Amino acid sequence: MNTVCVFGSSSESIDRAYLDSAEHLGESLAKKKIKLIFGAGKYGIMGAVSRGVLREGGEMLGVSPQFFSEHDVLADYSEIVFTESMRERKAYMEEHSDAFIICAGGIGTFEEFFEVLTLKQLGRHEKAIIIYNFKGYYTPLLEMMDAAMRDSFMAADTRKLYTVAETEEEVFRQLEEYKSFSYNKYRRWYGGSV
Repeated sequence: MNTVCVFGSSSESIDRAYLDSAEHLGESLAKKKIKLIFGAGKYGIMGAVSRGVLREGGEMLGVSPQFFSEHDVLADYSEIVFTESMRERKAYMEEHSDAFIICAGGIGTFEEFFEVLTLKQLGRHEKAIIIYNFKGYYTPLLEMMDAAMRDSFMAADTRKLYTVAETEEEVFRQLEEYKSFSYNKYRRWYGGSV
């Protein structure tokens, strides 16, 4: 893995433990010579992970829609690529990343996670998606997804498309051990050969 995209909260109001864990994650990415791609924000988990990378002299690239420059929310210590829209921002991060780490977050992070998951399910990429379930934050969401699989709203083998890590050590172990594979939602649901 040369470049990893980290999705996470932009909130500064969260438990400090989340921010500390994100900073440490950023430090570890830099020490392992893995370039960070993130949403360019200086606050919350996005800001924390980028400060960790900065502290260890690592590489990073922020990606932001142009309209965010109207607010004081962007990390001025990072190289930034500006896009016209949030959709283009996500597309850029998806295209230029080798893997995705999903840290704790809100609406934007949920959307980013489900977009890369959906794209993988549709065979548009074969990259690792790791849910960093620090402090059990994503346990309720994982339970909801299990219920959707149980009731056939999602294929049971959707679980193959992502992994869950409870610790930073598990995150990096899963990155190192990841083997890409092709997945075809339509063959699973409809028995076709698409």
